[in-house]
Amino acid sequence: MAIPGIWWVDLQIDGVKRGYLSQQPVSRMPHPGSVIAASFTSPIDALYLAAVFNPIFTVSHLGTRKVKRVSLFQAIAHALSPVQSTSAAAEMEPRKSMTDVRALLDAYPGRIIVVFPECSTTNGKGVLPFSPSLLTTPPTVRIFPVSLRYTPPDITTPIPGAWVAFLWKLLSRPTHCIRVRIAEGILNETGTLAGEASSCGGSSGKNYSDLTPDEKHVLDRVAESLARLGRNKRVGLTLGDKEAFVQAWRRPRRD
Repeated sequence: MAIPGIWWVDLQIDGVKRGYLSQQPVSRMPHPGSVIAASFTSPIDALYLAAVFNPIFTVSHLGTRKVKRVSLFQAIAHALSPVQSTSAAAEMEPRKSMTDVRALLDAYPGRIIVVFPECSTTNGKGVLPFSPSLLTTPPTVRIFPVSLRYTPPDITTPIPGAWVAFLWKLLSRPTHCIRVRIAEGILNETGTLAGEASSCGGSSGKNYSDLTPDEKHVLDRVAESLARLGRNKRVGLTLGDKEAFVQAWRRPRRD
């Protein structure tokens, strides 16, 4: 990470004073067999998480509890991939490539699973509505909200495909700093029912209104933690809204 100029990382656990990080029990940090619900603003997100936690990366899609396991390089590329504003993106994936968080935890008990529940990148100033993919996490497994912010913030990539601009901003400065905040682990109290529904072809939760009150509560807790850690707000901007914005942004401007 020093090659692109990521020289300094400010890591802090929510509610733990500086200098006491090493004294915390393993349960306060993401550990093998747990899940990270990470903010999604830059290709550097996946690079940092890989360097520190060596996790299994996944891609979430709108309106489905299924996820796709991806490599580190695919996770990096996903930060600049086109916006998938409908659940059709998941339906286009080969069925064998789709799984869920519970199955990945069973298959890789010694690894951490990383989920980007917002499905698409932001500019770091808001938290998008979540995919229901976290709801297949077993009730005994902790979900750790992890917020990553950058100083200066110019290496966020809310506009898909802007590889040249991203690399220029990354390499044109001598250093960038990462501010990492980790919240206390959250348990998915609906995990058993969610897993059964998913495996039996039950409700996929294509719309937020399709979720049960308990399921909404779990997603809300994770989203609120990410917003608090990142010092920003939850927004009602959907992926469809973002796609429309990107199209307007790229439209030729008239003088």
